[in-house]
Amino acid sequence: MKKSILILLTTFFTVLLTYGQYDPKALTILDEMSNKFKTYSSFKAGFTFTLKNASANINEVSDGELMVRGSKYRIKLPKMEIINNGTTVWNYMKDANEVNISAYDPADDEISPNKIYTMYKKGYKYTYIGDKVEGGKTYQIIELVPEDRKNRFFKIRLEINKTDKNIKNWKLYEKNGNIYEYSIKSFNPNTIADDVPFNFDKTKYPGVEVIDLR
Repeated sequence: MKKSILILLTTFFTVLLTYGQYDPKALTILDEMSNKFKTYSSFKAGFTFTLKNASANINEVSDGELMVRGSKYRIKLPKMEIINNGTTVWNYMKDANEVNISAYDPADDEISPNKIYTMYKKGYKYTYIGDKVEGGKTYQIIELVPEDRKNRFFKIRLEINKTDKNIKNWKLYEKNGNIYEYSIKSFNPNTIADDVPFNFDKTKYPGVEVIDLR
């Protein structure tokens, strides 16, 4: 009995000491994931987006498409699109048929589809939580905690495929109770040959109202 209690206490304090720290095992997994991402010139992914907030009784689910090429990206959801060509950002709202144009400021874009692969390298502590088996595949779970306590997100959880090193799922935990989850359903690397998808073509949106905020 005493031995069991000692083992439990040892495990408990080990978790306390490693949680939110610079866990070497987590770093190895993150580096493998990041290095795999660097081999892609571009990628296209289908995903399911979920927004939850238990206290506000929010549970929204929608499917979307993500395209990334270098620092550029395009996110398409049923009611909106976000397009970033590295210098300009277009936010299109389908219901209003309106697009807002703004200059891209990396400081305002802390969490983006391309940064999720490298953000751990600066400003975050990281911890390996454990493995999860789902659908015959093993996913390694890593938690990132921002060093800056003023960050609107207090935790980010990544699920990384142990075999191919691709991210399967990521969750962003906001201080106001919102949890944003992106779950990858399909992933196709090196499929985008040019930068055409990363610029807003208003001819494809008849009657769109353009609001230039630059």
